[in-house]
Amino acid sequence: MVKLKNKTEVALLRAGGALLAQIMAAVAERVRTAVRTDVSTAELNELAEKLIAQVGGEPSFKGYRAAWSEGVYPAALCVSLNNEVVHGLPSPDRLIKNGDLVGLDCGLKYRGYFTDMALTVPVGQVGQAELKLLRTTQEALMRGIEQIAPGKKISDIAKAIQKQAEKNNFSVVRQLVGHGVGYQAHEDPQVPNYWDKTFPDLELRPGLVLAIEPMFNLGAWPVEEQADGWTIVTKDNSISAHFEHTVAVTEKGYEILTMPL
Repeated sequence: MVKLKNKTEVALLRAGGALLAQIMAAVAERVRTAVRTDVSTAELNELAEKLIAQVGGEPSFKGYRAAWSEGVYPAALCVSLNNEVVHGLPSPDRLIKNGDLVGLDCGLKYRGYFTDMALTVPVGQVGQAELKLLRTTQEALMRGIEQIAPGKKISDIAKAIQKQAEKNNFSVVRQLVGHGVGYQAHEDPQVPNYWDKTFPDLELRPGLVLAIEPMFNLGAWPVEEQADGWTIVTKDNSISAHFEHTVAVTEKGYEILTMPL
């Protein structure tokens, strides 16, 4: 069931989203220092957990139980490297290296409301194809968001994202989608990053809050789950990128909630 948020609830989501954006900026900056010093993916998670606690929030991913996994997610931060699309498990044994693409995905529960954000950070010297992938995925996120307004539809978002990928010769991950957010970490509706006429569509209305999150690959679109029950990787081992914002539909258009105040 799709649930709309009132103005008071959107204000609380705005406050939480701004804090999440600040936390993600700090974690991304720590990633960039991996060129000069060893940084493990576990260290990034520890930093995220520390910062979440400092702002009086809770990590919405830690302890999350998904339908496809036997256990719960053990960390506050998903850290996905290179060919890992999403849900990478932080580990003290995984060190970030020069040339890596590091996907960061984090959810924050703040004053009872949930926001979600992701970005992919290049470390040191990264190839031109990988940099183009990052730029295109981030641009696609904005092209999708720019479609948001009352009377527009989920399909408008999906088509705009898909167009940005395909005109740059990247593939869109099809098994994973964006989603509603706010009262829970994941709510209806689903927000795919490509469009098929068989998909259920939805007209956008003020108060709808969505997590828009394109995932593009350098290679083909199919992905698969690793033995850990969480990490999703590209089936052909190609590099992947992921960006995400929490966005509210407003009376006149949209507001990105995961932005620093």
